[in-house]
Amino acid sequence: MANFLEIYNKMTSLPFGSYLFSKGVGFIAPFFGKIHPRIVELKPSLCIVRMKDRRGIRNHIGTVNAGAMCTLAELTAGMAVDATIPGHLRWIPKSMTVVYLAKGKGTLEATSSFDANLVQEGDARIPVSVRNAEATEVFTAEITFHISRKKHRESG
Repeated sequence: MANFLEIYNKMTSLPFGSYLFSKGVGFIAPFFGKIHPRIVELKPSLCIVRMKDRRGIRNHIGTVNAGAMCTLAELTAGMAVDATIPGHLRWIPKSMTVVYLAKGKGTLEATSSFDANLVQEGDARIPVSVRNAEATEVFTAEITFHISRKKHRESG
């Protein structure tokens, strides 16, 4: 099966491919679809995802809900790890530490960028920065992913 990076590269060369890829991510992992993400860039050790501010992700004070920003961060880091990881390894999120720096309003853009050498067996701590349209950092996260060898399936 092709990984997300291969699919992304194929789809973004087509008209509306980036839009369709982003929708497909929400279809494969329905919870991520709730924030209506738009994958802007994906390559090994880098992912950028945008999330528009809309009523469905706001809290009682009219700002983007903390949970929506955590979901955005997990998606962004997970896509970056998936685009980086060698084929014999697999990953799963293990923990997340977040810092809220300012009120999240308007379209938010999450970036996960890291040294590809972090993605090896064991725990990898992957950073995410979320900025608003004015480029003000409003949220940071460090997500620990557990990286392990894929189990071989027995035939029979």
